[in-house]
Amino acid sequence: MCAGVIDKIVVFLIATAGTCWAGGCTGGVAAQAGQDAKPDAVDAILQRLNENTRALNSYQCRLEYLFSQPLFESQSLRKGLLYYQRQQQSSKLRIDFQTLKQDDERQQKYIEQYIFDGIWLTHIDYQIREVKKQQLAEPNEPADAFDLAAEHFPIIGFTQAGDLKKDFDISLVEQQQAEPNGFIRLHLKVRPDSVYKDDYTSIDFWIDRKLNLPARITAVSTEQDIYQIMFIEPKVNQKIDKKVFEVKVPAGFAAPEIVPLKKKAK
Repeated sequence: MCAGVIDKIVVFLIATAGTCWAGGCTGGVAAQAGQDAKPDAVDAILQRLNENTRALNSYQCRLEYLFSQPLFESQSLRKGLLYYQRQQQSSKLRIDFQTLKQDDERQQKYIEQYIFDGIWLTHIDYQIREVKKQQLAEPNEPADAFDLAAEHFPIIGFTQAGDLKKDFDISLVEQQQAEPNGFIRLHLKVRPDSVYKDDYTSIDFWIDRKLNLPARITAVSTEQDIYQIMFIEPKVNQKIDKKVFEVKVPAGFAAPEIVPLKKKAK
């Protein structure tokens, strides 16, 4: 699922969809962390996050996703919609990108859809009129989107504090003047022996003090690429029409490319 840049983006989006349940906030990319927080303070924050995320059953919002490559002085901003529905041990997730703004160019229509039903991840690309279906779980063992994403990205609020500390040095960041009030910022620095050491150098989480839920995530990769996602006008635990998660292949598109589930080595 992380074979290339696009796959890494999908994993990042799925992961952050499970953690950024508060409204989107604005600000710059990851900055240097402040003084290390006391271990018990960080533990208390993570515990509250775990308690709140366990109570989530559905989520929908407007989505803004910024991917930057400073080495090439390039960035792309995508806007769209996101829907999530939890069902027992599985979940459904849909991300509909609608526009794209590349560097200083004008924003343009750009439709791209990702739909996960617990077993299959379907990618519909309207630009090249192609559909790809990738199996991510056994039919009799549907998976939660965030359990799958956690294999490649730390999902704060879902990942236990003890597991996070094995891979990251976690600290609190002092309030920056340019940032809005009412947010706690955690800086996660990747440890040398971390399972994420080949993918990321640091990850920052902005947490809403009132809701005790993350508001934004920014991750810096080992290639110095920056992934930032913001969730706007969120609706938490409100009913979502089941038709939202139906896969509809537009007329005239090529037959879907099917990628079967990779069997794990015994």
